[in-house]
Amino acid sequence: MSAFGLSLPDYPWDTMAPYLETAKAHPDGLVNLSIGTPVDPTPAVIRDALAAATDAHGYPTTHGTVQVRQAIVDWFDRRRGVPGLSVEQVMPTIGSKELVAWLPFLLGLGKGDVVVRPSVAYPTYDIGAQLAGATAVAADSLDELDADTRARVRLVWVNSPANPTGIVRGVDELKKLVDDARSLGAVVASDECYAELGWGEWDTQRGGKLVPSILDSRVCGESQQLVFSVYSLSKQSNFAGYRGAFIAGDAEIMPNLINSRKHAGMIVPTPVQAAMAAALNDDAHVEAQKDLYRARRDLLLPAVQKFGLTVENSEAGLYLWATAGEGTWTTVQRFAELGILIGPGVFYGESGEGYVRLALTGSDSDIEKAAARLKAA
Repeated sequence: MSAFGLSLPDYPWDTMAPYLETAKAHPDGLVNLSIGTPVDPTPAVIRDALAAATDAHGYPTTHGTVQVRQAIVDWFDRRRGVPGLSVEQVMPTIGSKELVAWLPFLLGLGKGDVVVRPSVAYPTYDIGAQLAGATAVAADSLDELDADTRARVRLVWVNSPANPTGIVRGVDELKKLVDDARSLGAVVASDECYAELGWGEWDTQRGGKLVPSILDSRVCGESQQLVFSVYSLSKQSNFAGYRGAFIAGDAEIMPNLINSRKHAGMIVPTPVQAAMAAALNDDAHVEAQKDLYRARRDLLLPAVQKFGLTVENSEAGLYLWATAGEGTWTTVQRFAELGILIGPGVFYGESGEGYVRLALTGSDSDIEKAAARLKAA
């Protein structure tokens, strides 16, 4: 074995190979609902903005153009209930996964420091801690930690709406988390990339409430000290292939993040920044895309329940988080035999055992096929 390379865990999705082969063998073909990658076209307003910015002969700025930063600020005011941000407090990133993986390192965390992440969570929170040499601890509240661990907490991740569970954290819960973290001098980073995709009581297009941001003054007060919001355009704008996201928050920490990213060459290309600004300034395509996902959810949800699964939480986002009251891999196998590939809950931590995640990001045709197979079975 080579002495070079990081000792990171194997990429979990590689273990899905045998279930993929089973699903592909179905006589009517594979329906892949395992990964939340967008399948619908990127809106023309975004593609046109990208094309118009292709004469990008100079180096882009790490902090971002004034245009994209103003679009981010305006979006927070208009869509997230967070007015008053400065263009100095925001920065585009190369997708949100890159930022999640590198934020502990960029904040200067290291050996002995603790990064808290949700008990059921996207694996990259753990990887980010490992890359920095810090320790990741799974907890949904700082009250769950012993005194020694609490004293070493430097970064707290919250994911609301959550992947994979679809849980939405309310204002009071977020405020307590911020207050507790601030009392320890720890940063709170909130991954909010599904915020435009609330359902039921969180569906603003159907009279529901706005999903609260960590930067909401009801949560963090009038100051964004020690608080950051992380957001991606991948889901709301079918922007995944562009790798466009951003971070916003603490005005004192942000210059250090920008400086570190300058040295490391973590820069969003100029055409992508132009496309980001176009996406953020246009609400119509976001609402149209949400209508597509709502229709797919309305079709798949009852079919999953008819197949015998209980769907829990799933209040927002692009997934159904469900359990059949059996082992995760047993459920995955039963779906694979119907030609449907789904995500194992165990990929998201020990608390995910017994659960599976079904993505709403299949095409209309695939969602219809999956629903028909489940109902028939």
